[in-house]
Amino acid sequence: MKITTQGNGIRIGTRLEQKIADKVGKFDKYFGDEGSLNVRIRPEGNKMVVEITMKLDGKILRAEARDEDILTAVDRTVDKLESQIRRQKTKFLKKKKEYPGIVNFLEDDGGADFDFEDEQEEKITKTKKFPLRPMSAEDAILQLEMLGHDFFVYLDSDTDSVCIVYKRNDGGYGLLEPEY
Repeated sequence: MKITTQGNGIRIGTRLEQKIADKVGKFDKYFGDEGSLNVRIRPEGNKMVVEITMKLDGKILRAEARDEDILTAVDRTVDKLESQIRRQKTKFLKKKKEYPGIVNFLEDDGGADFDFEDEQEEKITKTKKFPLRPMSAEDAILQLEMLGHDFFVYLDSDTDSVCIVYKRNDGGYGLLEPEY
């Protein structure tokens, strides 16, 4: 598994990089060279934020944790990633062909901590249709704020593609521009 470590506002030394690689190394035996892990570390106040994004077979899993100590935050983030995989165990097992690495991880896990076999399948409870109107990203942010939503889907007037603006946890805004 390819592991990329980057620091935003912090320098990551080789010793820290090696310790992080050791902690996320548990995923390597299940996913091998097929997957990649991106570990981002950034300071936020007096705490360190560790974000791990795992890309595997075109699927993305992401977890984030905060702590005063970097290695503790890494441990908590790895635990969250494992928890996400276990929580979705039933879905992964139903789609074995789409998630072979994750299924191997779950089977070799020896039936760890918990399993949500009886969990009901998630269902769409509401559908909403709306017209896409061409607008700029700034106009979309204004609409997002006026509606009081966390995200807003719109047709970008410059690129003529469907885009999404969303509120970020840090108080800023994000823009999703799909490639198709």
